[in-house]
Amino acid sequence: MTLVAPINMVSQAVAAYRSSVPAAGTGPDFASMIGQATQSAVQTLHQAEQVTASGIAGKADTQAVVQALSNAELTMQTVVSVRDKILTAYNDVMHMGI
Repeated sequence: MTLVAPINMVSQAVAAYRSSVPAAGTGPDFASMIGQATQSAVQTLHQAEQVTASGIAGKADTQAVVQALSNAELTMQTVVSVRDKILTAYNDVMHMGI
């Protein structure tokens, strides 16, 4: 004979799952997410600038300079791409008929 778990154990598992899933609207808002992404991008660019200056002074490895510049380039490409998407969305909204 196989024993079946009591139903209250299933309800406890469901309650535990529901408590771990965030409710709608409780996460970070869009403005704070954009602010954090902007701060991260600026920090990456500053770090690349510092590593490049150290490389010019002969204190940093060439590989570290190339890697920092590569990260800075990727960050700038991402920022420009997001900016272009935002401007495109803005223009689409402005051209909508009422």
